[in-house]
Amino acid sequence: MEVNANLAQDVFKDAGESVLFVMLSLKREDKGKEQEIIADMADRIGAIQRSMQIRVAPEKVNLSFGFSNRAWEYLFPKANKPKELEDFKGVNGEHHVAPATPADLFLHVRAAQAATTYLVVDQIMGFLRPIVNVVDETHGFHYLEGRAIIDFIDGTENPVGEEAKEWAIIGEEDPEFINGSYAFAQKYVHDLDAWRVLPTEMQEAYIGRKKYSDLELSDEEKDPRAHNRIAQDNRDGEEHKIVRMNVVFANPGEGERGTYFIGYARHWDVTRQMVTNMFTQDDRLLEYSTAQKGQLFFIPSKDTLGRIAEGEWFA
Repeated sequence: MEVNANLAQDVFKDAGESVLFVMLSLKREDKGKEQEIIADMADRIGAIQRSMQIRVAPEKVNLSFGFSNRAWEYLFPKANKPKELEDFKGVNGEHHVAPATPADLFLHVRAAQAATTYLVVDQIMGFLRPIVNVVDETHGFHYLEGRAIIDFIDGTENPVGEEAKEWAIIGEEDPEFINGSYAFAQKYVHDLDAWRVLPTEMQEAYIGRKKYSDLELSDEEKDPRAHNRIAQDNRDGEEHKIVRMNVVFANPGEGERGTYFIGYARHWDVTRQMVTNMFTQDDRLLEYSTAQKGQLFFIPSKDTLGRIAEGEWFA
């Protein structure tokens, strides 16, 4: 079997105007019922997406649905696991902590209208709600000019086109799970009041790019712990990439402003190295950002969802 992006779920760069992230935990009250509903969901989810595409055309609906390691071991005890699927256990740096969030299922839906993302998630949850609890639900939106909430352009160095497929989709190294992807979801809140009083030149040095033109700074201009210097995986002298999206969310009445980070990768090891670097090497951005939640999920290919729908891996 060969890599085929058409068989992958929507794991490529498309932040959307309206975004919904949902982390869920299984109630673990009736395993047989949970397996039955998950199989039904694996069968229905593509139809829900296709139906909504027709209803809102020409608007585009993008969706990914996945499982954590603990969910995989619980639901599919007869199945092999994707080679790099594991429980994210968090990262404890000297000054900053990336916590791990126990969760089983993950939904990432984006579209042009909030009504569309609502309807898609509401339909899916109509099936899942009896067997799950909500761990986190975050409503994101497109910020001005595609900027992150810290006012810098997001995703400039993201791989695109064929390169994106190379870095986002599992290949022949794990043939049973080819065309799947590893999704790392992490939620941050920011101290924007403190960030915004910094001089622009200092913000730029901490990020490693110009704020308005988005041009990358020279190494001499960057802070030694600049975000785009630290948050990379350059092992063996080669830059390893992922497909990342930083989605803005906010509760402005409460003064909560944040970023929901989602990174899709062919190799979880790359994302894990980036996160480890940030929290153990004191990324400057973390002085103004606090990680609240985080977990790794496997996003099955459409073929693998079909196998789940058939129930062949259930005990």
